[in-house]
Amino acid sequence: MKIHSGKSVNPMIAIGKVFVLESKDAAAKKIKTESSEKELERFESAKLKAISQLEVLYEKTMRSVGEEEAEIFEIHAMMLEDDDYNDEITQIIEKEKVNAEYAVATACEKFRDMLIATGDSYMQSREADIKDISDRLINCLSGKNLSDIELPENSVICAEDLTPTQTMELDKNKICGFVTAYGSENSHAAILARTMNVPSLIGVGEEFLSEIENGTDVIVDGISGRLILSPDEDEILKARQLIEEKEKETLRLRELIGKEDITKNGQKVSVFANIGTPQDLPKVLENDASGIGLFRSEFLYLGKDSFPTEEEQFLAYKKVFETMNGKKVIVRTLDIGADKKADYFNLDTEENPALGMRAIRLCLTRPEIFVTQLRAIYRASVYGNAAIMFPMITSLFEIKNALQYCGEAKRQLKAEGTSYNENVECGIMIETPAAAIISDILAPEVDFFSIGTNDLTQYTLACDRQNPKLGEFSVSNHEAVLRLIETTVKNAHSHKKWVGICGELAGDLNIVERFVKMGVDELSVSPSRVLKLRQKIRQIQ
Repeated sequence: MKIHSGKSVNPMIAIGKVFVLESKDAAAKKIKTESSEKELERFESAKLKAISQLEVLYEKTMRSVGEEEAEIFEIHAMMLEDDDYNDEITQIIEKEKVNAEYAVATACEKFRDMLIATGDSYMQSREADIKDISDRLINCLSGKNLSDIELPENSVICAEDLTPTQTMELDKNKICGFVTAYGSENSHAAILARTMNVPSLIGVGEEFLSEIENGTDVIVDGISGRLILSPDEDEILKARQLIEEKEKETLRLRELIGKEDITKNGQKVSVFANIGTPQDLPKVLENDASGIGLFRSEFLYLGKDSFPTEEEQFLAYKKVFETMNGKKVIVRTLDIGADKKADYFNLDTEENPALGMRAIRLCLTRPEIFVTQLRAIYRASVYGNAAIMFPMITSLFEIKNALQYCGEAKRQLKAEGTSYNENVECGIMIETPAAAIISDILAPEVDFFSIGTNDLTQYTLACDRQNPKLGEFSVSNHEAVLRLIETTVKNAHSHKKWVGICGELAGDLNIVERFVKMGVDELSVSPSRVLKLRQKIRQIQ
């Protein structure tokens, strides 16, 4: 028996057998070729096949996991069309007279080195994506597909690292755990594994890969962060007992369905759910969320070749409002930009897109897009309890302009004789230190605040949330972040406005009591975390 330590992605336990996922290096062996033209044709054919696969994978991930997790595959499809990347591969094939597989692998290494050398955290975070799309191309060239791999039952996938593609394309019905030598808690693969509710360990170190082989018995202990190779009977017994306890805990949590979100001393704290698409609604209902605290509207814009029509948007919002049957649904207006892009927006390339033309800034400079979305939301508002919130606010100017466009959308609908709810609440997301610090000035202009802790942490700590190498520096419960949250809550309440939290920190059970003591009115988390959060709130004195 051998034990390795790693970082847990989610607190679950699995007992299974090792399946080692090997790299693509062997498939990219250098071979001299007489016909560059033939290799170029193979490359173009493989690229088209890869893009087609990504489109399928995007839709599959949207349905099974959610819009936010699916976005990466849309980004990968765009990267495959990048001129510089394609030109480099083409030149290697033509100048060196080599096979397309080798050209792709060589170009991949060059671009990864270039991204790392930039010193820019955002660009460095794209390095893993270059590896992923290149691996996909090599697979297409060699005729191999991850989905073709025959996994044994109860496989624990072990690898140096896992790409989003690998996480989603392998047969999940036969996977009981993931273990990687490297990786970050905020990597796309970790987020996918967590959302899929699969026990996972990252950062175990490459030593364990030399000690395992396919079929080795293994325990993935996401509670203690241990990987146990060839466990003895005592360890297996302990693991089975813990699994049984987890199953009982799940049944106990189900007993909270229909109960109030209230502390022992009578303080009410609403527990809402975050969703990315209408396909997430069954999970919301199953876990009995009191409402939807964050409905990401980007799914209507991503993965398309043109802007969604007003009617298309109206029908999507209408479905969610009707399904929630009177429970509040807060729609975040368009938050395109940074790492969420669609070609037809024709956005300029930016050195630091996280600080660039995104979210409310894009909406205020492209009012024709913004008003269309607002009209759709207001039209659908008669079918439920709708609220609107604007992302990435930093100033009073932005709020006043956004509200003017709300007024314009309502005036247009009224002139047309189209029904809408005049009393839709309008709020803002507190995602920047600027918004938190002047929240006393902003509060009188809106109906509520919703604190987005993911971006608030990023901007407060100057840590790019997309950079996996900054994990130990990006501390979401940093005292500076918590003080900004507390300031925001005090300022909201002093103007008799309610305030919620919809970022990842809302579901951190170690910090929930502090939020409750601050007076936070609502916490919004992924649907699977609703009942655990409700349980925690009901235990607070």
